[in-house]
Amino acid sequence: MVSLRSWWESFREKHPEFSTFAMFFLVSNGVTVLQLALMPIFRNIFAGTNLISTDFQVLAIGSNVDGSQYYMFDYAAGALPEGGGGLAYFLAVQITILIAQIINFFLQRSVAFRSKAGIAKAALWYFIAYIVITFIAAAAQGFYKVPIYEFFMGKWGGAGETTADVITMIINSAISFWVFYPILKVIFKEKRDDLTDTIDPASAENSASQ
Repeated sequence: MVSLRSWWESFREKHPEFSTFAMFFLVSNGVTVLQLALMPIFRNIFAGTNLISTDFQVLAIGSNVDGSQYYMFDYAAGALPEGGGGLAYFLAVQITILIAQIINFFLQRSVAFRSKAGIAKAALWYFIAYIVITFIAAAAQGFYKVPIYEFFMGKWGGAGETTADVITMIINSAISFWVFYPILKVIFKEKRDDLTDTIDPASAENSASQ
């Protein structure tokens, strides 16, 4: 274990960019697995409530190809695939993602990027990035959610619903993955000049000459 850790530290020094991306990839996939486990739990919790019969269609941004209104957050009342899952589906998705992203923030900060950036400032920027990605993912979901559920539930019924849950969450995670990486590189940027900021080179040279 010690030798593996030593090898990794040496590899990381030689390939800082690749090693950071590799750890980001591993952490992101671990968080995706967590999302896949949590999503059915919250779906089942909210499925037994009246929230599934409550429309949640907000931010109209244009029209579908059939002329109907297109909503960025489109969760029409009724169970999938006939409906959009209603407010129940929206909450299940967003609570799952929120929990996963909180865990992702701390793991990416400490494990992948090894950042010493102020946690409050980093968390604020991460939250802003999370909101932006939520809107991007929601806009994209309007195109693929219903067809995926119709296809798999039409073939496999209840098992198809679970399969559709998994696929939609993977797509959502893939969007987050590619958008988050460049953002996190900025948020968790390591300052290589911290040491030179605290030690005056001239003073160090004078001390050495003495």
